[in-house]
Amino acid sequence: MQTILIAGAGKSSIYLIHYLLSNAARNKWKVIVADGDIKSVAEKINGHPLAEAAVIDITNADVCEPLVQRSDIVVSLMPPHLHIHLAKYCLKHRKNLITSSYISEEMRAMDEEVKKAGLMFMCEMGLDPGIDHMTANKIIHSIHKVAGMIISFKSYCGGLIAPESDNNPWHYKFSWNPKNVITAGFGGAKYLDNGNHIDVPYEEMFLNNKTIDVAGVGALAYYPNRDSLRYLDLYDAPDINTFLRATLRYPDFCTGWQALIDLGLTNQEDVADATGRTYASWLGAKTGFDGTGKLDAHIAKCLKVNAESKVMSMLQWLGIFDENALPVGKHSSADILLTLLLDRWQMAPEDKDMVVMQHEFEYLHKDKQVKLRSAMVIKGENREYSAMAKTVGLPMAILAKLVLNGKINPPTGVLMPNMPVVYRPVLTELERHGIVFVEEVM
Repeated sequence: MQTILIAGAGKSSIYLIHYLLSNAARNKWKVIVADGDIKSVAEKINGHPLAEAAVIDITNADVCEPLVQRSDIVVSLMPPHLHIHLAKYCLKHRKNLITSSYISEEMRAMDEEVKKAGLMFMCEMGLDPGIDHMTANKIIHSIHKVAGMIISFKSYCGGLIAPESDNNPWHYKFSWNPKNVITAGFGGAKYLDNGNHIDVPYEEMFLNNKTIDVAGVGALAYYPNRDSLRYLDLYDAPDINTFLRATLRYPDFCTGWQALIDLGLTNQEDVADATGRTYASWLGAKTGFDGTGKLDAHIAKCLKVNAESKVMSMLQWLGIFDENALPVGKHSSADILLTLLLDRWQMAPEDKDMVVMQHEFEYLHKDKQVKLRSAMVIKGENREYSAMAKTVGLPMAILAKLVLNGKINPPTGVLMPNMPVVYRPVLTELERHGIVFVEEVM
């Protein structure tokens, strides 16, 4: 009997766990689900006879390492900074590893050792990164087959609230790790635009965002996602002069989030004792309010907007002008903001989220410029069975099955899924689960 270790039973794990458990009997698998929260594990495995629950602290080798040693493959949905602990155990005990997170520098440094050990550490195997890499490279390789020269590639992806569940002025609710939403863009972004390397600092990330049109959805705003330039060599498009990876939001979200940045409310470094303070006093202190006049008028002046503007009503809706008490203890502004958003942007049990991904290519074929658009729009069933959980979890689960069943010969090294041996069978099965892209040539 083969054993699979799933590390992490959070928001994005439900489809991953259920897929592997639904295939466990016919494949003679045992599935160990490990997390720091035994309640989350119990809810996900629901007493399945081939599942085993484990409570772990991933940094505790005495608890975690034996689980890795027992396993034939490890699939991790842990926070990105914790993957490295599993990676070290996997290398030591010669186990393949799959994660959904970006390749960290620590992980990248293990590449030679992983290759020598004949192992696959497949990172970026979720939605974005993950499905974006697989679908984009499938198109790139198909363009190469007809001797096309790619000159522009833009890829957009966003986890959004579905229109039927959109009932707040920010047009957003949490469908994945809330902390990651708060920290999005902190490191700035880089991309290639008409041959020019563009650097965007965090302070300008959500400023004057452009929009794209998505069929069936409408206009969505986008902002550049991290460092697109690091993928230039990995995407096999040497003649490209525009290369952008971006995140999608509804336009009002970007306007509101830029206001939060301008007011200093997303700062992670300004840790102070919040005991006895209110949201209003925190906001006033952050923006130099001297108590003269009204706080909302002061904030409107800081933002250079009208007191009756949409952005002011969005801020009012969040509750940052309220006299409610802040959480006791020392917190950064980002932490305080998160406590507000966890309440205001919480999905109701029957709310549906929506994942949108769109690739836009321009390439030359027989001296003619061709535009190609490939788009996916998928909605969740409810808060638990979300589109985000489906698109993050299923690619990892499918790859794990293919490796365990010997359907693919796993490539070696610290990798992302840009190779046909991985993306062809994974994308084929994803289509059977309703994760389908529609292509349009223009």
